[in-house]
Amino acid sequence: MEGGIGIDGSRDGSAFRECFSLAWKKPYVLRLAFSAGIGGLLFGYDTGVISGALLYIRDDFKAVDKNTVLQETIVSMAIAGAIIGAAIGGWMNDRYGRRSAILIADFLFFIGAVVMAAAPGPALLIVGRVFVGLGVGMASMTSPLYISEASPAKIRGALVSTNGFLITGGQFLAYLINLAFTKAPGTWRWMLGVACVPAIVQFILMLLLPESPRWLYRKGRSEEAERILRKIYSADEVAAEIRDLKESVEAEIKEKESSEKISLIKLLKTKTVRRGLYAGVGLQIFQQFVGINTVMYYSPTIVQLAGFASNETALLLSLVTAGLNAFGSIVSIYFIDRTGRKKLLVISLFGVIISLGLLSAVFHETTSHSPLVSATKTTQLNAYTCPDYSLASNTASWDCMRCLKASSPDCGFCASAANKLFPGECLVANDTVKDLCHKEDRLWYTRGCPSKFGWLALIGLALYIIFFSPGMGTVPWIVNSEIYPLRYRGVGGGIAATANWISNLIVAQSFLSLTQSIGTSWTFLIFGLISVVALLFVLICVPETKGLPIEEIEQMLEKRALHLKFWEKRPDPLEKSPGA
Repeated sequence: MEGGIGIDGSRDGSAFRECFSLAWKKPYVLRLAFSAGIGGLLFGYDTGVISGALLYIRDDFKAVDKNTVLQETIVSMAIAGAIIGAAIGGWMNDRYGRRSAILIADFLFFIGAVVMAAAPGPALLIVGRVFVGLGVGMASMTSPLYISEASPAKIRGALVSTNGFLITGGQFLAYLINLAFTKAPGTWRWMLGVACVPAIVQFILMLLLPESPRWLYRKGRSEEAERILRKIYSADEVAAEIRDLKESVEAEIKEKESSEKISLIKLLKTKTVRRGLYAGVGLQIFQQFVGINTVMYYSPTIVQLAGFASNETALLLSLVTAGLNAFGSIVSIYFIDRTGRKKLLVISLFGVIISLGLLSAVFHETTSHSPLVSATKTTQLNAYTCPDYSLASNTASWDCMRCLKASSPDCGFCASAANKLFPGECLVANDTVKDLCHKEDRLWYTRGCPSKFGWLALIGLALYIIFFSPGMGTVPWIVNSEIYPLRYRGVGGGIAATANWISNLIVAQSFLSLTQSIGTSWTFLIFGLISVVALLFVLICVPETKGLPIEEIEQMLEKRALHLKFWEKRPDPLEKSPGA
């Protein structure tokens, strides 16, 4: 087994139990972890709540309802803000400290939530989204960093995984809040405004907590750092921890340049940082490009593309997806210090590849075998017949998918009352026709078509989330919180988080366009091929950091070369083995 506390795995197996035994032995450590982890809750809530809130924003603001670009802007401005927040968050972490960065992120998130809830129009709503995005971007890289630097090495992965769990928990909470406020006056204002509550809670909790001990030690405040470390580590461990910190800081002082001047050229010239960036940035990019946010942002749409016409059904199944995501994060907490980061990534990507292959096959069958259009029934409603169908020279080849692709104007498919898989009607897509179809207890389709393979698509989505969440969902954040040398940790984490958000924006803005231009099946196939590349990247470029004290990771990167020895056995890292 590569990495780990011991080859026999005895300590690995107890990491999960020991993490929760801290509730009695050292509750202070859990207090640090969960207080900082609320940043992950805010992160997850914002990514989940906008999908439901947008439905009601369109009802209140007709300008939004009639302008697709404006709708996309409302959604994407938070991601754009997060890119900026992550970029400046790294610098702010190193200059002002991890705790200060979290407090600033909470303040920005609070301001954004209040502005959105009170917005009289789309313009101010967009401004609020930018503020929220700034806070989310800073929190996305600061919270796991703070937890990592305030955690004992042998349970560091489990504690940082709580941040991932709170991200997915925030997404699940967002779907519940959306359902809870659907009948309340102000609907979307409550959905977006309620996010200020956890921001206030975290702000108060962080005021009562100390700065990261490693940041304090590097800034010359060694007495404060040692006092905090004694609360985190046992008496026999704290001396070794202080010694490692001292050696790390002294090594920095010996460098020719000032410890405050960090440039991109300096980062790339430093072997340990460069190798850390290869692994950390690569993981964050692949986390997005294997398609996770197509599921989180567009899961109701994907469900409808699979053949489920009802909005309510799509929202309910999306809630199940969010629940599986949260469950996967709990699984990660158990396995991260037992199995290791690298193995968890490999297992995760194997499952993701299989799931995306299944989704691609199902959507190929769904689109290539959709119900035919009944010429007799369609022409009976001549006033509402799809114009493209009326003008077609050969209507015998028309099926549901061809009907939905009509564009002058948009058309929909009214399924057969006897069986949704039987031939139906191709009609103009408007509210009048939709109501006529529903009055006859028939399903009305405008996105996907009826299919007997729909449930297989749901199984594929469920498998995707189950495999993605424990590995690719949480491990990239954990690796980035521990893989960089102390001096470069904030900047390195900021670069990686920025790469994550830029990739997030690209995927979120391209998914629907891809499904329209090349089809849903080919879109998922592309994500599957990217997942294969991601698997090769993990095997070659990502080192195992399980159980290693943070200072030892720097030594490992200094001596390590790229290799494929995934199952290589390694001596106990607590014995200070020099092996890569």
